[in-house]
Amino acid sequence: MRSTLKKYMNNIQGAVACLCKNNAPFKYSFMKYFVADFKIVCEAEQLQVARELLSAAACEAGFEAFEDSDEGLQGYVQRPMYDKAALDAAIADYMPDGVSVSYEVEEVPDQDWNQGWEDEGFEPIGVNENLVIYDAKHTDREMFAGDDGVMRIFIEARNAFGTGTHQTTRMILRRLLGMDVHGKSVLDCGCGTGILGITASRLGADPVLGYDIDEWSANNARYNAALNGVENMGVLLGDASVLDNVEDRFDIVIANINRNILIADMPAFRAHMKEGAQLILSGFYEADVPMIEAAAKEQGLALCDVVTDEDWACALFK
Repeated sequence: MRSTLKKYMNNIQGAVACLCKNNAPFKYSFMKYFVADFKIVCEAEQLQVARELLSAAACEAGFEAFEDSDEGLQGYVQRPMYDKAALDAAIADYMPDGVSVSYEVEEVPDQDWNQGWEDEGFEPIGVNENLVIYDAKHTDREMFAGDDGVMRIFIEARNAFGTGTHQTTRMILRRLLGMDVHGKSVLDCGCGTGILGITASRLGADPVLGYDIDEWSANNARYNAALNGVENMGVLLGDASVLDNVEDRFDIVIANINRNILIADMPAFRAHMKEGAQLILSGFYEADVPMIEAAAKEQGLALCDVVTDEDWACALFK
């Protein structure tokens, strides 16, 4: 049995490339989730390996975060993303003979996942020598009188993802800083706090449109835009389907979301890109790049380059 499990682990090395506990940009702090309580039956010495296989299977079915339990694993998935048939198929595909998995699913009570972190705030984040992100709630803005050539963005998280603390956010910010975005239209998909669209606007992009499926995040993005003097950024509430009512096409499309949503929403991204537009994607691991590239290629997009920060990746397509 041990050799069989090792063989399976070798086959899926790098496949657990979803947003897992402790190292992920947990995008929507007020999203509605299901929790699946997985029970694994196997030899005791093989339980941890079986947990890792099960995590990989659940990731394929849209699960984002995991916690070990005494009998197996608890997994979290956004309620709209839960697909029992896909989960069952993935478990059957990943789990070897001799290991059985059963599970029950229930709703997670709505809660503020980030409240403790928000109360503590975050230290200033130097993206590079020209851009610093500050915690608006715990920073005296009057101390930055005058112009020293440094762009300062003030973000009040208010339960939304995106402060620059995560590698994926910083990589996209660095890309924007290295691009000529002046006068170009920008679409920020899954905008969270609005930090990416706000930065683009401050760099001269016009107009900027963001959307987010989470009402807290959409409101927070609007608040942060006003806080930073950004008047040309609109924010819509909804998932990618909200773009069905948007006729505009954009010069730059940005999305910092998890792998499965990026792949599912790729047609919507492409449909709202101008001829010659650029698509910047992050929120996934370097091991996921081939899957992201394949989905983009189906939409007629070509991979230009990939940058990485630790295991996280940021890809540019045209």
